[in-house]
Amino acid sequence: MDQPSLFSKIIHGEIPAHRIYEDEKTFVFLDIYPMRPGHMLIVPKVQVDRLEDLPNEDYIAVMETVRKAMQRAVEVFGSDYRACLKVIGFDVPHAHVHVVPCRNGEEFHDFTPPHGEPDHQALETVADKLRFE
Repeated sequence: MDQPSLFSKIIHGEIPAHRIYEDEKTFVFLDIYPMRPGHMLIVPKVQVDRLEDLPNEDYIAVMETVRKAMQRAVEVFGSDYRACLKVIGFDVPHAHVHVVPCRNGEEFHDFTPPHGEPDHQALETVADKLRFE
């Protein structure tokens, strides 16, 4: 890919984001139009369009970070939540995994995209609770 993706720009600090976690190979931040409160995106720092095309060590790093994000979501939201996953891959040409805290399948599947500007104050409040090391 010749041009940096939206996610690469977020990783490099060119676009602000509600950061949750970062390590050598991965970056976690809140989706600004969340399906549910706590909806996180886990991205590799290497820009690859498809998750399945990641080099093995980057794929493993992403999935290890996904597990950490899932565990953190349940810690923050409670044991009656599941950390549901989505890998879609159409909107941004940069591999990523969605982690969405939900209490049931209906919450996971019932999503109406919000209109207007994101509520950055509410997002930052959730980000403060979810941050982990």
